[in-house]
Amino acid sequence: MLVYTVDSFTDEFFKGNPAGVCVLGNPVPDAWMQSVAAEMRHSETAFLLGGEDGSPYSLRWFTPVTEVALCGHATLAAAHVLYSTGTVRETLEFSTKSGILSVTRDKSGLINMDFPAKLLQEVGPPPPLIAALGVKPVWAGKNVWDYLVEVESEDAVVEAAPDFRALEQVEARGVIVTARAKGSRTGVDYVSRFFAPKVGVPEDPVTGSAHCALAPYWASKLGSDTLVGAQLSQRGGVVRTTVRGDRVELAGRAVTVLSGELHA
Repeated sequence: MLVYTVDSFTDEFFKGNPAGVCVLGNPVPDAWMQSVAAEMRHSETAFLLGGEDGSPYSLRWFTPVTEVALCGHATLAAAHVLYSTGTVRETLEFSTKSGILSVTRDKSGLINMDFPAKLLQEVGPPPPLIAALGVKPVWAGKNVWDYLVEVESEDAVVEAAPDFRALEQVEARGVIVTARAKGSRTGVDYVSRFFAPKVGVPEDPVTGSAHCALAPYWASKLGSDTLVGAQLSQRGGVVRTTVRGDRVELAGRAVTVLSGELHA
């Protein structure tokens, strides 16, 4: 079966977030998919199955240690593979644990994904979380998966140096640290980083699903439904977001780094 590595939320090789994409010919055991994801060692590997006769593709995502319910960059990678190989040309639909996700591609090659918004409820962040992050919170909230901690500046986002062992004990999939972008950062509205050691991803380079919380949060604060977020990991990447009611459109580009045949 065919396997790919795709850099997502970037148009440059070795930037953005690398994802594995495995195109299945038949159903396979969950344990096998987990083993492949552990072998690939990307933050997520996407597994595609079906899609015949225009029906939705089955899409699942695994980190090196567990399955996750939603992943933006691996969805973008999977869509990029299907579009770039000429397998599909029009609107795509993926059947996932987070429902049906619709995907389109415009003439410029920008891929647009329709995701569920994951709204935040304000919370008092638990002291172990703040101690593990080593930041001063301006605001904190939590949704079904993650904590979000706003800090005072972009510099504070860049300088965050979490204690991953301590952060792994926090009861959440991951933690988003975010701030408004510097005025000198042209075309970017907010910045973030994402840490998820509990699911085997100490720092994720670019996290689409985190923007399901970031987009509505910053849309409310900045008074615009259409924004651009930059994730300030070492690799870096850009996510264009549009809030549409209880949905968030995530848009980005991707490039294929390698393709091959999986023999296992």
